[in-house]
Amino acid sequence: MSKKNRKPPWHQYFLIAMAILLSLLMVVSRAYRASRRAGIAHSETTAVFEQAVSGVPDTEERSEIYEPMYPLPEKLALLGHIDPVSDDGFTLIDRRYANRQGMYMRSEAYDAFLQMHKAAQSDGINLIILSATRPFDHQKRIWEDKWFGRRVLYGNILATDIDDLAERAREILRFSAMPGTSRHHWGTDIDLNSLDNSYFASGEGKAVYDWLIKNAAGFGFCQPYTAHGDNREGGYEEEKWHWSYQPISSVFLKAYEDMVDYGDITGFAGWEMASELDVISRYVLDISQSCY
Repeated sequence: MSKKNRKPPWHQYFLIAMAILLSLLMVVSRAYRASRRAGIAHSETTAVFEQAVSGVPDTEERSEIYEPMYPLPEKLALLGHIDPVSDDGFTLIDRRYANRQGMYMRSEAYDAFLQMHKAAQSDGINLIILSATRPFDHQKRIWEDKWFGRRVLYGNILATDIDDLAERAREILRFSAMPGTSRHHWGTDIDLNSLDNSYFASGEGKAVYDWLIKNAAGFGFCQPYTAHGDNREGGYEEEKWHWSYQPISSVFLKAYEDMVDYGDITGFAGWEMASELDVISRYVLDISQSCY
């Protein structure tokens, strides 16, 4: 047999196959590392959470077996300097689930809400999103409309009637966050059905709230602003409408505590009151333990 027709020995085939295999492993490894740096895809996060909470009825037991897997946010995202329209991490909320168009949530939180909405509907409960992600400028409009008396406060009073600026800020802070301190910046928090606690005290509203208290934790949602008492000393007033997707918001809350200081809370009327009123400790961090 001539050299031209001679077949290479078997070990050459083996070496070629091993080289191809090693190349594939390197590609897969690089892709995996890139995905870890970019964060876990929302479908994977949701699946992990569902697996973790399945069959676990108690919130405390659930928190012991589930560790948040969401990547740490940048400081600008914590402060609300985001654009959910152009950010791939956000999803436009379908008008069927909201009272208006144009609202966004982080994709993982929205997926969890859709599951909760479906379960609630099967029990005769309709959950409607009234507010979701609010960037810094949106929160600034709300705050300054109240600060300058363009919008009445709780009790039908105007903030401009309060000369003491610290007291003016404190009155607004009963139900509205300073820009740069709102959980709505994070894309994890939503307001449901009504912005009036009295709605949830009877009839349809009570049925909605009772269902959420019983079932929301099973989908990852918690109520940050419960009634003042042993579980929460102060901060914002109770908001029965405000619900947060804890697997992500708890990561953001810890990052906020570690990364944000009063030098970052600025750019709006009355910002000087943030440090005087200690809004990070007394408002941002003073939430129900179920949301930590």
